[in-house]
Amino acid sequence: MFDTNLITTSKNLLAFSGGIDSSALFFILLEKNIQFDIAIVNYNIREQSKQEVQYAKDLARKYNKECYISIYDKDTFSEKDARDFRYKFFNNLIIKHNYKSLLTAHQLNDTFEWFLMQFSKGAGLVELIGLQKEELKDNYILYRPLLEISKKELKNYLDENNILHFIDESNSNIKYKRNYFRKEFSDKFISEYKNGVKRSISYLKNDINSLSSTYNIFEFENLYIAKFQIIDMNIMIRFIDKTIKKFSIIISKSTRDEILKQKEIVISNKISVSIINNMIWISLYSNKIMDKKFKEKCRVLKIPKNIRSYLSEFNTDKFNEFLNKLDNFNRLV
Repeated sequence: MFDTNLITTSKNLLAFSGGIDSSALFFILLEKNIQFDIAIVNYNIREQSKQEVQYAKDLARKYNKECYISIYDKDTFSEKDARDFRYKFFNNLIIKHNYKSLLTAHQLNDTFEWFLMQFSKGAGLVELIGLQKEELKDNYILYRPLLEISKKELKNYLDENNILHFIDESNSNIKYKRNYFRKEFSDKFISEYKNGVKRSISYLKNDINSLSSTYNIFEFENLYIAKFQIIDMNIMIRFIDKTIKKFSIIISKSTRDEILKQKEIVISNKISVSIINNMIWISLYSNKIMDKKFKEKCRVLKIPKNIRSYLSEFNTDKFNEFLNKLDNFNRLV
C-alpha cells in the first residue's frame, strides 16, 4: 500500500507530531531506507505536548536525524492559525536547509474527512478530492504517501511493532469542525466501507485528470495562462478556482458567477482574471500607470487590459523573455 516509488527526492523533511499517523510514517520510511529529517510544532495547549517533543528528540538522536522544533507563539488558537503557523515553519526550514520535499502523514480517513467537509459546503469535483499523493509547491514537492492506508491500519502497524505513539486528546473535541466530521462520520464510514471509498476516490481522481487534459497551461512569474480545447465554462471556472487558491484566496459562488458575467475582473484587489474566447489569464493585480507605447504593444499582442499593468512591472529583458515563451506556448498548443 505504501508506494515506494512515489518519493523521488533524497533530502526530505517529515512533518512529525508523535501521533499515530506521523509515528507510523517515521518507521515506514526507516524500513524503506528513505532519507529524512523531522520537524515538530509545540502548540503549548496540552501538557502532553512536552512529551511529544521529547519523543521527537529521542527518535532523532537514536536514528541520526535532524530534529527541528518550533513553539506556537500566537495568543489565540484555531485550526487555520495552527495550520498557517505549521506550514510557514516547514517552508522556512525547506528554504534554509535546502530540503527538496515535505512528507506529511495524511491518510485515507483524512481524505474522506476532507471530502465530507467540502461536500457539506457545496463543492465541485476538484475541491472534493483536494488531497493528492504528490503536489508541486513553489519551493518543494509535497508528498502524502499514506493516502491509501486507513488510520486503523496504521494503528495496527504501531501496535504489532510495539512502537510508542501519542493520542492527541484535543482530537476528540468536536468544537473543531474537522474533529466533528471525523468523530461523527468519516472514521465510522471508513471502518465499514474502506475498500469502496478507496476505489471511488481513485475513479474521481482519474475523472479530474481527464478534465485537466482538456487545456494547456503556461506559467510565468505569478502569471497563469490556460488555453482550452473547447469552451466549457464549468471546466474553465474550475481552473480559475484552482489557480486562485495558489495565491491563498478562496472564491465564493457569487464571485465565480461575477467572473463568468464580466469576463474581466479584479478579485480582492489582489488578483486579475480575464476570459477571452478559449483562453484564461490570471495574474497578480497591479495599478501601475503604463505609457502609451506599452499599452499599444499589449493591444496588438491581444493581452487583456487588466493583465497589462502587471506585465509593465517587468524590466525589458524579463518582458521579452515572457513574450518568447508565450509565443512558443501559442505555437505548440
